[in-house]
Amino acid sequence: MPLPSKAFQRWLHGVAPDASTADVCRIAGIKRTTLAQQLVRGKVAESTLVSISRGFQVDPVQALATFDLYADLRGGPVPPTPCELVSQVATIDLLRAVVERSEPSPTPAAFLSEPPHPTSVRNWVDAIDDGELRHRVSEATGIAPQNFSAHLTANRLPPELAIATSRAAGVGPAGGLVAGGLITEAEAGWPPNARREALDRMTRSSLVTLAGERLLALGKTLKRQEQDHERTERIWENLG
Repeated sequence: MPLPSKAFQRWLHGVAPDASTADVCRIAGIKRTTLAQQLVRGKVAESTLVSISRGFQVDPVQALATFDLYADLRGGPVPPTPCELVSQVATIDLLRAVVERSEPSPTPAAFLSEPPHPTSVRNWVDAIDDGELRHRVSEATGIAPQNFSAHLTANRLPPELAIATSRAAGVGPAGGLVAGGLITEAEAGWPPNARREALDRMTRSSLVTLAGERLLALGKTLKRQEQDHERTERIWENLG
């Protein structure tokens, strides 16, 4: 849910009281028309707030926490669980880790790409799901299960839904925001190299099993995309 424009303007005045709208947009790297349209609609996107926070050297998490919708972010950062950390390791990096374990080399381990990655949202939800998470999120937010699943398939999770999911799972509130790409690991308070350390702590069997699950899910996605493409091709052929 976007932020109320009046509350956003009060926050902005506190952050940059003497800056013009043009100055704010230039420093934040956003289009002036984008901010103007959001203000006119009365709803400012969380990504706009984060961009402005970064431009003015303000902690984006603390900036979000000033709004009641993101009150869960108030206080110190909650450490992510090992499963959350590994969920934000890209599949290609996971496969490299399997190879590194199978064929040890004196060279340093490969650098992990930063989240988000193509399946980071679904991987995060799967990592914290006890089997009933989707049901609890649906009850708490009113979102239909199929709509929640659609967000996961699209690898997009609205920030307020990410917070609600974290709350329902009993984990720190920032994990879903990292998975969704709104904030970085560092902004969420994750320790440096935390993902690499969590990956290195996995047993070889657990690592291979997780890699297999990721590949199976990727195969299903690719198959669905191929079928959609073939269906589209047939439609065009029938249209002549």
